[in-house]
Amino acid sequence: MTRQLPKSMRANERLHAMIPGGAHTYAKGDDQYPENLAPVISHGLGAHVWDVDGNEYIEYGSGLRAVSLGHVHPRVSEAAHREIDRGANFARPSIVEERAATKFLETVPTAEMVKFAKNGSDATTAAVKLARAATGRELVAICRDHAFFSIDDWFIGTTAMSAGIPDGITGLTVSFPYGDLPATERLLRENAGRVACLVLEASTQLEPPAGYLVGLRELADRYGCVLIFDEMITGFRWSETGAQGLYGVTPDLSTFGKALGNGFAVSALAGKRELMELGGLRTTEDRVFLLSTTHGAETHSLAAAIAVMETYTEEGIAARLHALGDRLAAGVREVAASAGVGEHVVVRGRASNLVFATLDAEKKPSQDYRTLFLRQLVTGGVLGPSFVVSSALSEEDIDRTVEVVSQACLVYRKALDADDPAPWLGGRPVKPVFRRRV
Repeated sequence: MTRQLPKSMRANERLHAMIPGGAHTYAKGDDQYPENLAPVISHGLGAHVWDVDGNEYIEYGSGLRAVSLGHVHPRVSEAAHREIDRGANFARPSIVEERAATKFLETVPTAEMVKFAKNGSDATTAAVKLARAATGRELVAICRDHAFFSIDDWFIGTTAMSAGIPDGITGLTVSFPYGDLPATERLLRENAGRVACLVLEASTQLEPPAGYLVGLRELADRYGCVLIFDEMITGFRWSETGAQGLYGVTPDLSTFGKALGNGFAVSALAGKRELMELGGLRTTEDRVFLLSTTHGAETHSLAAAIAVMETYTEEGIAARLHALGDRLAAGVREVAASAGVGEHVVVRGRASNLVFATLDAEKKPSQDYRTLFLRQLVTGGVLGPSFVVSSALSEEDIDRTVEVVSQACLVYRKALDADDPAPWLGGRPVKPVFRRRV
């Protein structure tokens, strides 16, 4: 099947002429999609989206994992509309701020205080700032096995896209491997009295080894550093109480976003009162300029967040995400095995947060084979940079996706047999986000 996207291609050209990278998030760039198959979206409803050429797709990874309830969710949209008609922003706090904070602390009872912002980077950088202020230390220790924490210098300086970040700032960030307590303790011991915080996702594609998170909590206490969980992805997808609630380990600070707003711009910094109050008006310590954002308390986004949390807790959304993901993973693994590519098209991760790996004949990650696979998905009507599900997907959507994957796996097998995927790429291969040169 071929799919023509002339309007999308023209729109992409106009986007690049006005917006660096052609999108406001690098992961949405057209370099992440096969050449001439990067649709520009017109609108969405539920788990489906339509491009400006009129093509319909079943969508995965909606809004970079943010739209976990599906597009135009009635309960969320109605809540936002009500507040828009009452005013978006005021000179003093809105009562919606009190309602949102109350609902958040009920939903994530391991947190004692919360402050809202508009994006995850600001919240996570604020957590780092609090940790440095509370400990009087400079070094930030990040988990090297986790892909992204912030657009700010303390993290981006450690990536391949470090242009513009002074070495002096990059040198203040060190790293530790996930799941390895002895290695983390060595890092803390070698930098005794210098590490302000440990920053990590409690879980990503791998479940935490037995005793790991408890051990990390003990290390943080023993060495006097702040334990920070980035819950941008795990928050609500793992459980309604976050990864911290699921695994029973309470961090000092945690950050939430993505699923919190179902596409609306809202994030949260949450944690222990003694730390959070350093950014408040009830402290005797030196004040921390924490989160002070003009739009952080935008009423309709907070109203949307309240509706999202109510929907998750009342309707058991996390369980539904896991059930849908289990169905999808089982189907993909079955058709991949049937086509003889079960060791090359690999589904990984928690059922609510599935990704896929595309491996070459030597079973190494391959951008060429990813391009081939994505081309088959897009032309089959599946927009799938990942296999991250939303609760709006139906079982029929999942089954249709498996059919498309089945056809993609047959082409994948042909490319492996030919030992050359090039004839099926349709142009240049897709590229990793973090790379030094374009």
